[in-house]
Amino acid sequence: MLFQLIGGRLDFLTAVIQILAYLVIIFLILPFHEWAHAFVAKCLGDTGMKYRGRLTLNPLEHIDPIGALCMILFGFGWAKPVPIDDRNFKNPKVGMGLSALAGPVANLLAALVGGLLYNLVLIISPNFLPDYYMVVSVVLSFLMFYTYANVTLAVFNLLPIPPLDGSKILFMFLPDKIVYKIYQYERFFFIAVIILIWFLPIGFISNVVTDFIMDIASLPFIPFR
Repeated sequence: MLFQLIGGRLDFLTAVIQILAYLVIIFLILPFHEWAHAFVAKCLGDTGMKYRGRLTLNPLEHIDPIGALCMILFGFGWAKPVPIDDRNFKNPKVGMGLSALAGPVANLLAALVGGLLYNLVLIISPNFLPDYYMVVSVVLSFLMFYTYANVTLAVFNLLPIPPLDGSKILFMFLPDKIVYKIYQYERFFFIAVIILIWFLPIGFISNVVTDFIMDIASLPFIPFR
């Protein structure tokens, strides 16, 4: 978003809408994402999770200030990782993989909620037009961007590159020897993540997934159209 503002490709109202959407994600959705990790880990056997202070939706326990700032300025960010002890799982790789998967799934569920609200506003908006056209337009733009941002976070986190969630999902299917070797070079993979952000078609994939979620979210409202 920062580069779009500097390049004049983003008007003031759109910038405000996007910032509001990112704030909702930072204070509500990122905590939900991390809570999902913790909840699934606890269900799979990591009973010490509730004593680590992360089995909560309290944003103060999850927010990383630098990650939150990057979210607002650059459109991607992070929260404090949930400490998961894989020694408590019957199958450590599967336990870590399923716990990791819970985060992106939480983002997709949040996106689906955004899509449902978007379609609900579409249904009831004729009752408020034309007097509240601007308000309705802003709400719809906010919900659409909120949905897209959640999908983007899910798609990004599913990349099979350490330290992203997708790597732990991938590790479920790899031999321990290869997994250990990858962990040895994890610091270099983080640099690769930053580079790949600019080259991978994350935006294209996110658009496809967002369209799919919006199609699903519209189904309950078909009888009212």
